[in-house]
Amino acid sequence: MRIVLMTAALLLPSILVSAADVEVVTGGLMEAEGGSWTPDQSPLISPFGVAFDSAETMWIVELEGGRVHRLTADGTLSLAGGATESAYTGDGGPLRQARFNGMHNCAVLPNDDLLIADSWNHVIRRVNAGNGVISTLAGTGSAGFSGDGGAATRAEFDFVMCITLTPKADRVHVADLKNLRIREVNLGTGLVRTVAGNGERGVPADGAVATAAPLIDPRAAAEDEQGILYILERGGHALRAVLPDGTIRTVAGTGKRGFADGPAAESEFGSPKHLCIGPQGKVYIADDQNGAIRVYDPAEKSVRTVLGRSFGDPAIRLKNPHGVTWHKGWLYVVDMGNNRILRVRG
Repeated sequence: MRIVLMTAALLLPSILVSAADVEVVTGGLMEAEGGSWTPDQSPLISPFGVAFDSAETMWIVELEGGRVHRLTADGTLSLAGGATESAYTGDGGPLRQARFNGMHNCAVLPNDDLLIADSWNHVIRRVNAGNGVISTLAGTGSAGFSGDGGAATRAEFDFVMCITLTPKADRVHVADLKNLRIREVNLGTGLVRTVAGNGERGVPADGAVATAAPLIDPRAAAEDEQGILYILERGGHALRAVLPDGTIRTVAGTGKRGFADGPAAESEFGSPKHLCIGPQGKVYIADDQNGAIRVYDPAEKSVRTVLGRSFGDPAIRLKNPHGVTWHKGWLYVVDMGNNRILRVRG
């Protein structure tokens, strides 16, 4: 194991710990992992999502801490906005004065504007990269279901859990949790529509029209290069896929909570929370209650574990891993329960 001290100053000392192909980007190794670091030393409070801009700045949003941080390429961590007090304020002003409520994740547009899933405010916020001014991209701030076919700024959502850009970054998929739907905001027209879920709770039948099918609790969704939209369901313990023809099917998970790798149809998950698409269309899954990062391989139709539970690096112990982001050959893992961020070489 090697420890490399980075040169830039941080709010806390910047330490990058490496073990095999696993690195701790913020935080350190805990006693059970061979280190002495503790989660309460972290400058982060329950982080969930990360995303990168063109300058290789990592943007970090906190679920419970209510803050937005930036970690620059030279290793400098700074507070960019938000506060531990929950609110829905700041539109029209600078990010540093904005307040949020239960942010789950974020995404960066090609022009470096930052999008934030301000979950319990039921909106998507947008931070202008040029002047740092924040505004609301979608949602009214009131919980409800309305607006399909119209402007996203006048539409109602109910718990915007996670947002994900399409490969061309022309649309944003929204896990509209309590409405039991996946919705889509077109960034060119500003219009919103439903792409999966009919508002009823249930397991969708394989081959059903996605917009006419029920969902159990859609937590996150991501589209691959082939136009397949993957939907992760926490309470359903399963991964669904909406095919380009608009039909839905379950591609991984039995629906029963457990932990099992192998053939995708026989695999088991434990309340999975987030997903991202990696090379070859592989789907990486933050398997929350199992303390593991899993990967679904659509070519092999299999599931395997890449980190946690003695996989990957046997020393690493994950606690409530919530966010996964693929970026330039690395899988970034937000280990929320341990207030740290790791990355795994792809």
